[in-house]
Amino acid sequence: MRLIELSPPGRKVITGTLLFTAEDIVRYARKFDPQPFHVDAEAAKNYVFGALCASGWHTCAGWMKTYIAYWKAEVARLESEGLTAPKLGPSAGFKKLQWLKPVYAGDSITYSVALTESRPLTSRPGTWINMTACDGVNQHGDVVMRYEGTVLEFA
Repeated sequence: MRLIELSPPGRKVITGTLLFTAEDIVRYARKFDPQPFHVDAEAAKNYVFGALCASGWHTCAGWMKTYIAYWKAEVARLESEGLTAPKLGPSAGFKKLQWLKPVYAGDSITYSVALTESRPLTSRPGTWINMTACDGVNQHGDVVMRYEGTVLEFA
């Protein structure tokens, strides 16, 4: 089974929702993006966001976390139905990453992915590159992040 058969272009798939707590925001930021508005709630009040907010990279990591959990469950579902799941590999990269709204402590972000295109790689027979539109939407319906991604698929 190919990914394009499982998820036709344009079909949005919700991969999961994550709650961003102040503790999670600070823990992630201390390790990977220690800017004051990500690690210190009091200092964050004096920055453009006005309050503690998650690193954009944290929101992207959240997308990957929900996608991996979704895909693992999807593979198990397909196997339970006697079907062979598409064999997905690494991403070949992404473009047009946008952080559109801050993600504050207490925000719940729902992530999704939609296949936009799939084509064979001429340099690697039996391999396809799948282009995707990915995003995260907060509990108010605001898109907080989006990007165009890729994922390789193998025969």
